[in-house]
Amino acid sequence: MKIISAKDYYYMSRMAANIISAQIIMKPHCVLGLATGSTPIGTYKQLIHWHKKGDLDFSGVTSINLDEYKGLSPDNDQSYRYFMNHNFFYHININLKNTYLPNGLEKDSEKACKDYNHIIQTSGGVDLQLLGLGLNGHIGFNEPGEAFEKQTHCVNLTPSTIDANSRFFENPDDVPKQAYTVGIKTIMQAKKILVIVNGANKADIVKAAFFGPITPSVPASVLQLHNDVTLVGDETALAKLDLAQ
Repeated sequence: MKIISAKDYYYMSRMAANIISAQIIMKPHCVLGLATGSTPIGTYKQLIHWHKKGDLDFSGVTSINLDEYKGLSPDNDQSYRYFMNHNFFYHININLKNTYLPNGLEKDSEKACKDYNHIIQTSGGVDLQLLGLGLNGHIGFNEPGEAFEKQTHCVNLTPSTIDANSRFFENPDDVPKQAYTVGIKTIMQAKKILVIVNGANKADIVKAAFFGPITPSVPASVLQLHNDVTLVGDETALAKLDLAQ
């Protein structure tokens, strides 16, 4: 595993964007595994900036996102499709037909997961997977206790996640209770993995995930078994690691 320490969130985002842009330049028709949440927004902004300068061409890129809420339409501003479109895809020259997320409107969970697994397999596999890291070590919606051998599956959201999301909905009944997520087995099949973390509140879980025991109770700990992982974090997130070793 390679660890890159950045001074702050801006430089973390810039370093992560450098790695992604290098992947695109080396393989213009690459498959990128992408993530949502607040952490990658700065990375996406940097990639957009380079694209608008004429330095980066996304026309041949295929993207495969980690997850999507079950029951939300793509035009719902809380869906991950909406997030990706407005924070990234609409600002670059990627072909939207080559941007994939699980189908949140598919009520048949088994079909939704089977279809998404098929998309990933027929794409030729993910060249570079971008991941954030949850405070409890989750990656995607793979929460503590999830089996490492799962592919795309439907998960019941934790009460804390449902409660945290409720502020975005006028009607509590509209808050998603389930989500589709790429499983850990599929994540581990990516050729390269890039993990980005920032903030002092991530310091403990970074140490546990990358230097603690490999256990389903810390889902990200399985990344220790992958042969090409890069961790990019700001100084506060990496504060509990002994980088001199």
